[in-house]
Amino acid sequence: MDVGTISLVVILGLIILLAIGMPLGLASGALALVVMILKFEPTMFTHTACYFWAECEGQRIPGMLTARPGTGALYLLLQKIFDLMTEYVLLSVPLFIFMAALLERSGIAKSMYDALNYWLSRMRGGIAVVTSLMAVIMAAMSGIIGGEVVLLGLIALPQMLRLGYNQNLAIGTICASGSLGTMIPPSIVLIIYGLITETSIKNLFTGAFIPGFMLASFIITYILIRTNINPKLAPLPEERLRSDLAALGPDDSAARARIQGELDAMAVQPQGGDKAAMFGAFLSILFTAAMVVLLARVLFFTATGQNILEEGEDPIGLGMPIHIAYLGGLLVVGLGLAFGLFGMDRLSFGWRYGKGLVAPFVVIGVVLGSIYGGITGITEAAGMGALAVYLLMVMFQKDFAEWVALVRGHAVHIVVFLAVVWLLPLALPFGNLVLFQSVLTLVAPLYLTTRIEVVRQGLWDSMMRTLRSTGTIIWVTIGAAALAGAYTLAGGPNHIASMIVGSEMPTMLVLLSMMVILLFMGAFMDWVGIVLLIIPVFLPIVKKLPIEEIGFIGQLEPKYVSVWFGVLFCMNMQVSFLSPPFGPAAFYLKSVAPSHISLTDIFKGFLPFICIQLCALSVLLIWPPIVELLLE
Repeated sequence: MDVGTISLVVILGLIILLAIGMPLGLASGALALVVMILKFEPTMFTHTACYFWAECEGQRIPGMLTARPGTGALYLLLQKIFDLMTEYVLLSVPLFIFMAALLERSGIAKSMYDALNYWLSRMRGGIAVVTSLMAVIMAAMSGIIGGEVVLLGLIALPQMLRLGYNQNLAIGTICASGSLGTMIPPSIVLIIYGLITETSIKNLFTGAFIPGFMLASFIITYILIRTNINPKLAPLPEERLRSDLAALGPDDSAARARIQGELDAMAVQPQGGDKAAMFGAFLSILFTAAMVVLLARVLFFTATGQNILEEGEDPIGLGMPIHIAYLGGLLVVGLGLAFGLFGMDRLSFGWRYGKGLVAPFVVIGVVLGSIYGGITGITEAAGMGALAVYLLMVMFQKDFAEWVALVRGHAVHIVVFLAVVWLLPLALPFGNLVLFQSVLTLVAPLYLTTRIEVVRQGLWDSMMRTLRSTGTIIWVTIGAAALAGAYTLAGGPNHIASMIVGSEMPTMLVLLSMMVILLFMGAFMDWVGIVLLIIPVFLPIVKKLPIEEIGFIGQLEPKYVSVWFGVLFCMNMQVSFLSPPFGPAAFYLKSVAPSHISLTDIFKGFLPFICIQLCALSVLLIWPPIVELLLE
């Protein structure tokens, strides 16, 4: 059967199977089998090949033909799926999901929200801005999107509604900001895209930084402009309290006393320049701590000889001996700012109200710092991040005195366990077991953490959620990869590419058509299926387009076409995350929203934020080199 007919069968088959409710993984897997039968039925399992050749008068004459098992088209397809599923980087997906699940139950998000709320809530639209900033930080911690919307819906939505924020503004802010996990590294969408297209995931992360933060800045700017034009959309906390106080009757003395107490507490809080100075003092603490970590890192590299360059190696960023003096100077500057400019009083006040931001920055530093610092790869960074969030979750559950009591209660068990681990191998001829013993030594403190009921329950719930989410992603990945592989073997991408290139359509019109198709597919299909089914078809076409005709401002480097299209795809998925009728963000928020908020209300609040996302998408189309700014 010709490729054109097969393409029509695939499109109609997907529409029909998804319309009747078949899961995407099963639907795409079934269609993959149909494509293989239609195109390769005689050679699905075996490939007929010449067994030997004979020489006759200087000419090679084919000998016996034989069907060789394990060489058919189906074998090639299965090998492709196996190679994808055994990619080491794919392990980072369940680890990031596990990290996000732990994050929801750790208390880190609530402390971060309280800290941001203290610094920014007294400005017009401040709670909405706090929500957006919190979403950015959470995206940089885990790269998961659904959990962010749920968490923000639980923490921020009640607060904004209580303070009289416009319902549509509150809903749109939470869902648009919560979907930033598709753009801001370490995004799982970028990881899967990199695996499918064999694009450097580190380059994808780097290229997505500026577009991701650009979109976040668009959202925050819109909030500030709209709330200042129409202050009724976002009343200040004191305005809301005074309104509530005026509405109380003479018999509501308890409520009147409570509200008056809140107003009195606000009146004595630092304002304006004093508050800014205290926040600057807190930032100076973070800056100094970061310089200490970077200086310790470069000293460790220097002491162990890890920063001695071999021929052809690139220098380690901020990790070479020449950076010691530079980082030492910055450390002195940080100490001077902290103790010389701001002073102990401001440092103490800034730390008290800003320490809720420390844990998120620690997690971000562990994940992204280990990747860009050349310490680990992406999978190892995901594992370190999950461990960091778990330990922080444990620390948030008990104070120091409770920990001392817990250790005392299990001291005998710990001592006996460590004695067995380290002393017993000395009497046995097992050789060097230091690595094994070191790993077992970590079991003791981890055992202690599971003695806390809240931690044990949170760990179990997080593991179950990780298994469910990972299972869904894996089955969709297998099915979609099978369909994409079968369609590729049938020559589908080459057929479509030759049609588009032969049609002589303008380059930007081709790209716009692709964006429209992705937007349409995103309204009905999950991003995993799109990246596995559509991207293998679209990316080869994009690579064949004239590079000088892509965009209107600047020219994209040919080596970064895959990176740019990956970031463009993720920006497109931002829109699909909010797009009716099946925008996932709406259903995530509905699961935790008050009962009076309907799905129609939620989708209504999305409209201005979808326009903002389309503006950001337009910037990427008009100015492609924006993804290269940090890659050079």
